[in-house]
Amino acid sequence: MESALESRLDQLVRRHGALGDALAEAGLSGADFAKLSKEYSELSPIVEGIEALRRAQDDMRAATELAASGDDADLKELAEEEIQELRERLPQLESRIKTALLPKDEDDERNAILEVRAGTGGEEAALFAAELFRMYQRYAALHGWRFELLDLSETGIGGFKEAAASITGRNVFARLKFESGVHRVQRVPETEASGRIHTSAATVAVLPEAEEVDVKIDDKDLRIDVFRASGPGGQSVNTTDSAVRITHLPSGLVVIQQDEKSQHKNKARAMKVLRARLYEMERQARDAVRAADRKSQVGSGDRSERIRTYNFPQGRVTDHRINLTLYKIDKVLAGEALDELVDALTAADRAERLAAVA
Repeated sequence: MESALESRLDQLVRRHGALGDALAEAGLSGADFAKLSKEYSELSPIVEGIEALRRAQDDMRAATELAASGDDADLKELAEEEIQELRERLPQLESRIKTALLPKDEDDERNAILEVRAGTGGEEAALFAAELFRMYQRYAALHGWRFELLDLSETGIGGFKEAAASITGRNVFARLKFESGVHRVQRVPETEASGRIHTSAATVAVLPEAEEVDVKIDDKDLRIDVFRASGPGGQSVNTTDSAVRITHLPSGLVVIQQDEKSQHKNKARAMKVLRARLYEMERQARDAVRAADRKSQVGSGDRSERIRTYNFPQGRVTDHRINLTLYKIDKVLAGEALDELVDALTAADRAERLAAVA
């Protein structure tokens, strides 16, 4: 293991010991105790890994010396067996520590705003967008997350032009952040008499939910318009001006909310979505700076990137970023097998980041 990493591990062990001593002292305020306790608990599994690695390194040195002594054939054989076992274990222990030391995505524990929009393909694209939206709704239910509809624009025959939801729960953004991008579907539409396969697309965006403290929005930067809510085909579905359109003048972002009958509720929801979109813009700018020296194939979050294809005739789902194909399209769309894709994408991202710091 390189000396710079060894030095970093020494620092962590010392810091963990100092925190333990500080927590044992009397007179800490509640806030200080909570802060130090949080850091101590976060460091504990890393230090345990470091101690396991160093025990294995000590064992390797001892076994190597014993094997080299050559005094006892049986002991030498046992030592060589231990060396072989340790040669397999040491890289695993090192990798585990390096993974634990990777910078954490500060947004992983946040809730998320999910946005799904129909892309190329007309009505078929809208039907596919509706299926994707329901897939995430089922996936949220399987994880015990709260799925709250924010906005829905229907086509009238079951399709969604666009739909948005707030998803609340543990590690929501961490599990869904790799879903952003273009999802493509290949199948024979029900309206296709000739049986020809059509290709359509929908765009998914997963945004970390932002609090007011995360994004400062000045009232002077907003233009707020109110109007009557409309349903499929544009007909009015409300007799009052309850729908809200908020335009953020500096960025040009526009958010429309009309699902609630209350103008106040629609405005609150629109501001929630606007904060998330502005926060995502800041996040992407930060990521672009961090990733200037490497092209991330997994976590770019580029909404124009085709990330996945759902091929109904072959019953397969292929994620193009990691070349993974699952022949269980029904289970994926039911939300049941989506974890297989999410886990593989998370592992690939971790491996990519490890390679970048190796």
